[in-house]
Amino acid sequence: MQTFIVETSARHVHLTAEAVAALYGAGAKLESKKALSQPGQFACANEKLKLVGPKGELAVSVLGPERKACQIELSFTDARALGLKGVPVRESGDVAGTPGIKIVGPAGELELPEGCMIAKRHIHMTPADAAAFGVTNGQVVSVKVDTGAGRSVVFGDTVVRVSDKFALAMHIDTDECNAAAAFGEVRGEIVA
Repeated sequence: MQTFIVETSARHVHLTAEAVAALYGAGAKLESKKALSQPGQFACANEKLKLVGPKGELAVSVLGPERKACQIELSFTDARALGLKGVPVRESGDVAGTPGIKIVGPAGELELPEGCMIAKRHIHMTPADAAAFGVTNGQVVSVKVDTGAGRSVVFGDTVVRVSDKFALAMHIDTDECNAAAAFGEVRGEIVA
């Protein structure tokens, strides 16, 4: 049985260079606080930002490096707390037509016309990993996660994402983590 780590991705934002300057001040750069499992990705040491929705506000972490488009990754619970409607489940980078939101930083604020999404659960794999698991890029699989807490779950509709820039890991959001009691080090296996 081949398994992989299942990581929980809490709400966060990805910013463009222009957004970084608007929110943190001219000349500001995203600074790494901690490397993430995916090569080159990091949690930022920069001050958290505030998301302001029609119904509420939430603090949110920033992940780097900078991107070509701003993206706000939420859980369904986060979207409800903010009062956002119609937030779709999407693969990373697919923000066209998604709801926008106000982001407030220490040096300014932005009113984004789009960018809010629920990240579709996915598995990052290298081409060698994909060959070992017998899957291909874009394939949709089901993954069994047994945390030992009596909350065994099979996550369907899990997208396989293959790139030589990835490291083997599955990502779920905080709602999915809580449903499965997937706390601490958790492993998953493809079952279909």
